[in-house]
Amino acid sequence: MDVILVINSGSSSIKFHAFSVSGGTLEPIAGGKLEELYTTPRLQVKRQNGEVIEERRWPAGELLGHDDAIAFLLDWLRAHAGGATLLAVGHRVVHGGERYFEPVRVDAEVLDALEALVPLAPLHQPHNLAAIHSIAARNSQVPQIACFDTAFHHTQPTIATRYALPPDITSHGVRRYGFHGLSYEYIASALPQYSERAARGKTVVLHLGNGASMTAMDGSRSMASTMGFTAVEGLVMGTRCGSLDPGVVLWMIEEAHMDARAIGSLLYKRSGLLGVSGISSDMRTLLASHAPAAAEAVDLFCYRISRELGSLAAALGGLDAIVFTAGIGEYAPPVRERVCRLAAWLGVSLDASANARHGPRINDTQSAVEVWVIPTNEELMIARHTLERLEG
Repeated sequence: MDVILVINSGSSSIKFHAFSVSGGTLEPIAGGKLEELYTTPRLQVKRQNGEVIEERRWPAGELLGHDDAIAFLLDWLRAHAGGATLLAVGHRVVHGGERYFEPVRVDAEVLDALEALVPLAPLHQPHNLAAIHSIAARNSQVPQIACFDTAFHHTQPTIATRYALPPDITSHGVRRYGFHGLSYEYIASALPQYSERAARGKTVVLHLGNGASMTAMDGSRSMASTMGFTAVEGLVMGTRCGSLDPGVVLWMIEEAHMDARAIGSLLYKRSGLLGVSGISSDMRTLLASHAPAAAEAVDLFCYRISRELGSLAAALGGLDAIVFTAGIGEYAPPVRERVCRLAAWLGVSLDASANARHGPRINDTQSAVEVWVIPTNEELMIARHTLERLEG
């Protein structure tokens, strides 16, 4: 059996999925995650049907880090492969910059180019690349394919990507890029199975998870996105603040005497749902809480979505469909209900019973706009790209 391994390496975790390859067809085998790499490492692996294959916790004080985690993962997979051949490894890489608008096979030149983009995504890019380096050091013969979260948004018109800054700044790559592209690309590929109107028309997709963004699509092509130069712009997120007046950052520097590291930590790690509520970054916890601060955080989350929905509908010049996806989008009916209620002026009308059972179609018959709940699958998207690159 031939296998493609998909890796999503984050700041303190590594998610992985294995797909079998037969006759050009991909079938998911198993997936899992190594979490808390620098504090209390733990592993969980599940088959495609949800059956837990293995769970493991490391002793207190025994840290893994990214390099040791990759080494452990490769050894574990080799021991459980049953004679399978690893064809390639596909990686989620957050930033492809202006150069990479499609997946690419990684070599020394590509790695150097991706390293140069670290300042554009300092909290994500280094960890994405760390996994590539670790695998190359242990198995230099296996092809590695980088798949970019920015690539899907390269279809946006220049006017949608431009900041009102002088060329001596924008010439250094300071522009709106957009992220979560692998998720949006998967939704775009799946839309025809649900609705030709949504696939061919003007659709806003809401990727709502710990990281959250929205993208306006016309004919399944990205036209505008809430995220911009970095993955902190746009919506309220789990721990990220979303869009912020730059004057607030200047105030932090001049009046609060905060340095760049402290500001970065505040904007990325201590704001958003966590910062507003003071309770949790997890929407499930906030929805279950009776604390006024939890309700305020949820209200702000939904309000900012509703404002951005109006903005993206304006960018499209109309609205045919809305799609909810990712953890909150797929599993939080109260959030979907509030967002749709706030979008009633756009002609959105919700079917409460369909929403309660997660759809897939959750608008009622009076709605002028289709509303869908569609599970995303970034891992499958990466596996598809990896196989295409091998065959190409």
